[in-house]
Amino acid sequence: MVDGLKTGKHLVHSHAHEEVPGTVNVQALEGDDTAYGQALFPVPADDPNDPLQWPAWKKDAILIICCLYSFLCNSTLIGSSVYIGLYSVEFGVTPAVASQTSSYPTLAFGLGCLVLIPMYVKFGRRPTMLFSQLLYTFGTLGCSQATTFNGFMAARIIHALGSGVCEALPVQCVNDVYFLHERGKRISYYTAALCLGAIGPLPAGYMLAAGYSFRLFFYVEFGFALALLIATFFLVPETAYKRKIKVTNTSMPSSSEGVTEKHGAGPSATTDHVSQEDLEVEGAAIVRERQSYLSQLKPWGPIDKEAEFFGMMWRGLTYLLVPQVLWVITSFGIYIGIAALAIIYTFPGIITAPPYNWPATSGGLIAIAYFIGYGLALPLSNSSDRLAARLTVRNNGIREAEMRLGVMLPAMIIGPAGMVVYGLTATYQLHWIGYFAAVAMIDWSALFYFTFTLAYAVDSYYANVSEMLIAMNIAKNAISFGMGYSLLTWILESGYAKVIAGAFTAVLLANNLFLLLFMWKGKSIRVAVATSWLARLHRQTAQNGAVM
Repeated sequence: MVDGLKTGKHLVHSHAHEEVPGTVNVQALEGDDTAYGQALFPVPADDPNDPLQWPAWKKDAILIICCLYSFLCNSTLIGSSVYIGLYSVEFGVTPAVASQTSSYPTLAFGLGCLVLIPMYVKFGRRPTMLFSQLLYTFGTLGCSQATTFNGFMAARIIHALGSGVCEALPVQCVNDVYFLHERGKRISYYTAALCLGAIGPLPAGYMLAAGYSFRLFFYVEFGFALALLIATFFLVPETAYKRKIKVTNTSMPSSSEGVTEKHGAGPSATTDHVSQEDLEVEGAAIVRERQSYLSQLKPWGPIDKEAEFFGMMWRGLTYLLVPQVLWVITSFGIYIGIAALAIIYTFPGIITAPPYNWPATSGGLIAIAYFIGYGLALPLSNSSDRLAARLTVRNNGIREAEMRLGVMLPAMIIGPAGMVVYGLTATYQLHWIGYFAAVAMIDWSALFYFTFTLAYAVDSYYANVSEMLIAMNIAKNAISFGMGYSLLTWILESGYAKVIAGAFTAVLLANNLFLLLFMWKGKSIRVAVATSWLARLHRQTAQNGAVM
């Protein structure tokens, strides 16, 4: 066995296979490339153009650009909120109408995925990402140039609609180019970038305090967006790839049983759709040429004629019925809709009032706590991958999706504890350090729940990640939007202790405690879903013959 990940001098090989969704046999056979002593999964094709075979620098460049895109899009969406009063004066509308420049773009941000995710499945990741960035880039430019409220609102919705896919493409690209044992660490980088976009109000506020117009903020975002668009064009090739199904014999099998024996998805997999030209005989002398760099720069690619554009939309929503996916949605929705918004809405008002009396321009300093919380969590980004690898060895090479969840146990308690600290600090007007400690605790916990619930769902149902992401992105934004409705009014009427330290903490803790249920019964749930009508519905679009 050789570690092709380290040498990078040959095409990597593996005999790993999925038995049921989320349960992978990674026992290494002679000739397999390994990581942590286990065969690689997904199984790469013997083709240098398979994204799994690309060099590490190429994969990491794609991930970095996707992460920067997520950061920029969220900072633009959220950062503009500090200018609501200025919009009211500039465009001659009431503050309530001016606030729509934040609410409607947020809704468009989530709904954009309903169209853009089927687009990148049908037409490719690269053309969709370039199209998305064009909308984002010229939308921000439009915001900087708008002279009427309607024109400004239109530009805001355009850049929000286009950029919403930034919450799906990074996860999809991680699924496309990285192996199973690498996902947890890479997804954590994306979630950290996504969350750090919340610091957008900080530079926007300082620009306002320095006497600059809101237009400067959008000029800056436009400059970064244009630079990122250029980087994407030159550094992000198409990552979608259809792998062939391998068979071990030098002659074609007489039945589908021979296909699944080596690389199938277990007894419940289907291979009825596999044609003769889809089969690749192991050991056959098939020579493939590596695509040239210039050929990868084409802004278009082959259209997947089998992908159902509109069918994917409604099938994606059926993933709301899958428990693992629903847990991702509630984790994102609650941490953002309760924890993050409660802090964003209340901290500036608290810290500028007695006994603290900080200047209004210092309200954004809470972003320091974001950096502390996420910064302390990032060094642990590969902890779930390592834990899963260790438990897989103990389990004789059979990897279960739940094996990565154990690292979340401390975060299960620390996040709700941070909510209690914040609520009580505000109630009793304790030292300001309490707010920063509380936010750091919440964000440290949030990164674990954002990252590893998402990685767990991808591990469980990797075959249809695109459709799963439709449900995730629409629902989590809807939950966050709903939880943020009248949030500040409720807190001010009922008090910080009762709402934040009480009700919000209880909701967050209830969500976090589902960790114990999935660690205990997660596999049973996966097996039940794999034999349900949902599995039969999704089998027709699953990749590589997997069940979902």
